[in-house]
Amino acid sequence: MTATFTPSVSACPACSAAPAAEELAERALPAQARIALSLPSAHCAACITAVEDALIAHPGVKEARVNLTLKRAMVDADPAVTAADLVDVLDGIGYEAHELDASAIAATATDKAGRDLLMRMAVAGFAAMNVMLLSISVWSGAEAATRDMFHWISAAITLPTIAFSAQPFFKNAWTALSKGRLNMDVPISLAIGLALVTSLWETSLSGEYAYFDAAIALTFFLLTGRYLDYRTRSIARSAAEELAALEVPRALKLVNGEPVETPIAELQAGDHILVRPGGRMPVDGEIIEGQSEIDRSLLTGETLPVFADQGLQVSTGEINLTGPLTIRATAVGEQSSLYRMAELVAVAESGRNLYTSLADSAAKLYAPGVHILAALSFVGWYIYSGDVRTALNIAAAVLIITCPCALGLAVPAVTTAASGRLFKKGMLIKHATALERLAEVDTVVFDKTGTLTAGAPVLLDVSDHDSQVLSVAMALALASGHPLAQSLVKAATQSGAKPAQVEALKEVPGFGTEGQWNGTRVRLGRAAWVGAKPLSTTATYLQIGDAAPVAFRFVDALRPGAAQTVAALKAAGKEVLLVSGDTAPAVETLADQLGIDRWTAEALPEDKVNRIQELAGQGKHVLMVGDGLNDTAALAAAHVSISPASALDAARVAADIVLLGNDLDPIADAVSTAKSATRRIRENFRIATVYNVIAVPIAVIGLATPLVAALAMSASSITVSLNALRLR
Repeated sequence: MTATFTPSVSACPACSAAPAAEELAERALPAQARIALSLPSAHCAACITAVEDALIAHPGVKEARVNLTLKRAMVDADPAVTAADLVDVLDGIGYEAHELDASAIAATATDKAGRDLLMRMAVAGFAAMNVMLLSISVWSGAEAATRDMFHWISAAITLPTIAFSAQPFFKNAWTALSKGRLNMDVPISLAIGLALVTSLWETSLSGEYAYFDAAIALTFFLLTGRYLDYRTRSIARSAAEELAALEVPRALKLVNGEPVETPIAELQAGDHILVRPGGRMPVDGEIIEGQSEIDRSLLTGETLPVFADQGLQVSTGEINLTGPLTIRATAVGEQSSLYRMAELVAVAESGRNLYTSLADSAAKLYAPGVHILAALSFVGWYIYSGDVRTALNIAAAVLIITCPCALGLAVPAVTTAASGRLFKKGMLIKHATALERLAEVDTVVFDKTGTLTAGAPVLLDVSDHDSQVLSVAMALALASGHPLAQSLVKAATQSGAKPAQVEALKEVPGFGTEGQWNGTRVRLGRAAWVGAKPLSTTATYLQIGDAAPVAFRFVDALRPGAAQTVAALKAAGKEVLLVSGDTAPAVETLADQLGIDRWTAEALPEDKVNRIQELAGQGKHVLMVGDGLNDTAALAAAHVSISPASALDAARVAADIVLLGNDLDPIADAVSTAKSATRRIRENFRIATVYNVIAVPIAVIGLATPLVAALAMSASSITVSLNALRLR
């Protein structure tokens, strides 16, 4: 290939070639698809390595990155690679995976607020150092033209810095004032603004004192506290948006009997849709063909899959486990159950955000008092001296020295210390007012499956079964993806059993697995399929030939610390309830085991929200602990909420606090720590008040020079921070 270049005047070769090079590069690069996968079973660094290695080894995959915190994998691959291919790859190495909507995730995965605060804090800190150096020269005795020059240089540094760095305070103050209320940012903004005005006035009149250093230091201290407070928690994205990301972006629509991959947005009620084994229901609908089993745990919390046959109603987000199903769509997109749940969450979130923090409650008393005091100081000194300049200087000194910095740090200093303590014990605080609300809790509502229990069935009494029976059952279970079958294989392997030589293995969707062993038909599955009488406990049944079926019984094991946590909460005077979507016998058994007197079974997501709201209507402050998609709206509706790290992304996002480990023990400790933290916050407010009682007279009588104001602010901030550190 040849190329002709036309020389041009004053153009470098690289600049001339750049557009052509970019065009060639774009042509050379193959188109790529970005696929997002949810990994609910990933839990450690080894999982990251295993998943990434398996994905990258798949043909067509360019890059794969796993985020363990979000339990999510982002994959860049050739367009020919589908999410179903990658789900199969991960299923082959023992990891459950589901496709997520990558575009919806991208819209919610930004950390703009954190970067913005850090940038403003850095600018304010750098400017404060320079202004302080100039102020030291003034304090050391610089006079006349030299002093004025230093003041003007300080002004040149401070004004643009304040205009940029203090925007969060100005915006919050304006928002509060526009709604007819006061918050902590109102006196802060007024102090900064008045300090700048009086300093500029003093500088223009060759005055001796200016408050540029105090204004910039105040801004820096407050930004530092706000950023520390922000970093103690992960970004609390909207759980409603996270729920929307769970919707499958594409479905297999049947057109003239042939499956055609179709975007969800193009589906309509009445369309026939094929859902393959392992796929998630893309819409609400009714099964019109096929038999299978459906995992409804994300929506209802039911422990075990449900038998699916013609006529069964299915909901968006449920997972088809064993056989292909054809469903007729009855609700699509915003009409689906997933979106209805998202609406519930959005309403609950907006209600919880109306909670008034202790800082804002204090501002209702503090802000008017400070403003009135500053105004009275101005009026008094103007009447006494007749000098507007003197009166305005003293009013500014009153605003600066009355400790908006200490009050601004009172909450973040404590929450940072408390969050650090709880993080060491395995809890991550996400919401700004979570600790304050947790301290008010008097009622605790637990979900069952995946919260109080491990969410995985465990085989009972392995030693009770004949070794030959166990070997045959193990061979049949190896051919199934059913949770009971997987549990049976695990227990049999741990006992040292080896699978028998079973031939012609075949999984019968919705019923179980069958094969031939020594010329005899063997089956493992549902009671009715093998002719067994169902037990009242969870079980699967093995039939060898015409022999009587053998039952393998299972139990959902308790999470570590579950019994101790319930006992500790009850001992602390909290009322404990159990609300679950599981069956009544399973819920009652667990409630009796843990000593929980009040329980509700077969609760739908709406039922859980209604129960929370009913308790709130009785004046209760409810702590909700749950992990499933069916718990998301209840987590958002509760006064405060906790979700395990193993929970679904949407539930974890909706919660105020994330339990990082498997042990529930830290929950009871978190409640007591929250009470201690609230006491420390109130103590910090009292410290600031006592400080003001001492400092205000100094400011009012006109002795608060800029140096005194700066030293007083630093002393109050250090005192508040040291008191907060007592939590550690």
